Amino acid sequence: MNNAQKYWIVVASKDHVKRGVEGGFMQANHGKEAPLKRMKPGDWVLFYSPKQVLERDEKCQAFTAIGQVNEDPIYQFAVTNDFIPFRQNVRFYAGNEVSILPLIDELDFIPNKKSWGYPFRFGFFEIGKKDFELIHKIMLH
Repeated sequence: MNNAQKYWIVVASKDHVKRGVEGGFMQANHGKEAPLKRMKPGDWVLFYSPKQVLERDEKCQAFTAIGQVNEDPIYQFAVTNDFIPFRQNVRFYAGNEVSILPLIDELDFIPNKKSWGYPFRFGFFEIGKKDFELIHKIMLH
C-alpha cells in the first residue's frame, strides 16, 4: 500500500469554497462520499474556483484556498432535508488567491494548453507534487 502524501484539486465556486474555509470543511463533487474516501490525513488540497458564484457566470479562474485533510472521519451534514452531503474537515492555511492563467503553460496536469479547463470538468482529481509545489509556493509565500 502506498502511504505517500497526495495532492488533490477540488473544483467549486468561490462562494462555496469560502463557506468551507469558514466552517473548516470541504465537500467534493456536490457532496459525494467517494472522492473524500480517496484522501487521507495529511494530504494537501487545492481549491480551484472557475466562477465567483455557482449560479452566476462571473469568472474567477483562480485557486482560492489551500489546506490539509485532518484526522476526523468523513461525516454527513444536513444542509436541507433533501441535501445531506458528505464532508471532510480540513486545516486551511491563509493564502493568496492565485489566477490559473499565468500558470497554464507550467502545469503538467493540463496536457492540452488550448483546452486548459478540461481537467477541471471532473470536479476532483489528483495532481503531481511538482504542480502542487508551484501553486503552493505562490499561494503561501
